[in-house]
Amino acid sequence: MSAEALWFVGPGQVEIRPALTSTGVPVTTLFSAISRGTERLVSEGSVPVSEYDRMTGPNMEGAFPFPVKYGYCNVGEVQDGPLAGQHVFSLFPHQTHFRLAQENLNILPDGLPAQRAVLGANMETALNILWDSGAGAGDRIAVIGAGVVGALVGYLAARMPGAEVVLIDINPARAKLAATLGVGFAAPDTAQHDCDVVIHASANPAGLALGLSIAGNNATIVEASWYGDKTIPVALGGAFHSRRLRLIASQVGHLPPDRLPRWSYARRMAKALDLLCDDRLDALISGETAFAHLPDHYADILADPDTLCHRIRY
Repeated sequence: MSAEALWFVGPGQVEIRPALTSTGVPVTTLFSAISRGTERLVSEGSVPVSEYDRMTGPNMEGAFPFPVKYGYCNVGEVQDGPLAGQHVFSLFPHQTHFRLAQENLNILPDGLPAQRAVLGANMETALNILWDSGAGAGDRIAVIGAGVVGALVGYLAARMPGAEVVLIDINPARAKLAATLGVGFAAPDTAQHDCDVVIHASANPAGLALGLSIAGNNATIVEASWYGDKTIPVALGGAFHSRRLRLIASQVGHLPPDRLPRWSYARRMAKALDLLCDDRLDALISGETAFAHLPDHYADILADPDTLCHRIRY
């Protein structure tokens, strides 16, 4: 099986190269998607040396910083065997064909089109963040940063009975997205204070500072952004201690301890895919590019602040 894949070959430089196909179930890719936040850090060469091993994807080739084949939002069609003809999601880079062990292929549920299933990894992340936050019914919840992951966290949180959920973003155009997803919206300077839970997903230190300022007494602030090799200021002075705030990290590579005994990766991913069976979530797809044209447009896609989930068509 011959294949081609997108490779990061230098800071801001990508190209299509031949790729390996090992043993396993043969899959032809239908769509993949750019995970803008993480892939921007990879393309910049901003993965810290300390994180090289943890950031190595299960199907990555090459090595950080360059050249490396990276990505984890792939939807394809199985070509042979018991699953032939099935559409599947997998954590595989941008590649035309590949083989993968059957246990690493997640069959799409009825009602989830392949075009939307590229959001699978993002929904899995959002679900994990919500679990980490401890948010519950009736809570006042603020989500700072209305990118794909932030919007999905807000979407999930708003489904809890009585929850008051607001997406906060500096881009007023994201108000329309929030309304589509059934979530409230606010600009940073109009954000409500005294929140029970604050989730920060803007990847901007100003967003984290806002989160600390609007959290109520004994509230939890979840840091869902990843900054790569950058060091950021955190406002732990002022009333941080007197209000007994709790600042925690969330990372999709690890389940919350109270979920570990019952939730496998397969169960979590199956639930994430099931949660995508809502036509409103198509609003998170902000554009589409043919795989063959991706090297010409990749840098612009990452640089565009209006990019949400950019889909790649094969």
